[in-house]
Amino acid sequence: MKCPRSYYLRSIYRDPITGNRITRMQPALALGQVVHEVLEGLSVLPVEERFLVSPISKLEAEWEKVSGKKGGFKTTEEEEEHKARGVEMIKRIMENPGPLARRAVKIKEGLPHYWLSEEEEIILCGKIDWLEYDEKSDSVKILDFKTGRRDEDESSLQLPIYYLLASNTQNRRVSGASYWYLGRDKSPKNQKLPGAAESYSKVFNEAKKIKLARQIEHFVCPKGPGGCMYCAGLEEIKRGKGELVGKSSMRQDIYIL
Repeated sequence: MKCPRSYYLRSIYRDPITGNRITRMQPALALGQVVHEVLEGLSVLPVEERFLVSPISKLEAEWEKVSGKKGGFKTTEEEEEHKARGVEMIKRIMENPGPLARRAVKIKEGLPHYWLSEEEEIILCGKIDWLEYDEKSDSVKILDFKTGRRDEDESSLQLPIYYLLASNTQNRRVSGASYWYLGRDKSPKNQKLPGAAESYSKVFNEAKKIKLARQIEHFVCPKGPGGCMYCAGLEEIKRGKGELVGKSSMRQDIYIL
């Protein structure tokens, strides 16, 4: 929605030599990746075992995967600054675990997905950070961890997508949703839960636009030939100006500029 050209370069384009998709690693992305890996590891543990081993030690281990060039860091100082932010986020959770100290539901699929529309041959997939289990109502509450500094845009489709995924890939009713801005807040912020019909309509309409763009192979940056903040770096990588530093678990070739 922000840039069709970026969507093409991330999701459709394949490197002619490796046959893999491409992605650009940057410090903020490396930080988010590490923090999410640590927290996802907690969700599979029983409540009483989640903090027996310090999550800080888990962060240290995960950080090795993005250290130096692998995380897009240009200097040691830049890396140390981002790592310190990650440690601060995890410490904030350890001191105020909130929903992380309560039961959670884990969707068994590695990448939850379902038919958004069999007629249109559209599948919706995605990973939800955390599903808190509410014992009183036998329902789940969506929790999304935010490691960036900006608040999620109100027009974002993230909650409608999560609502549809949670409603269609597990058996319990969805009774709430919240964002946790880990860089500043001690607890999650409740969000207005979108309705089922509203969520479906918004997501399905955008999905049909994406399907049409793929059919006619029309992926144009709204900023014009010069590109925007979402696609310009990927265009540089496509032109051979990036440095290959690794491969993701999704078989993406990871580059830095």
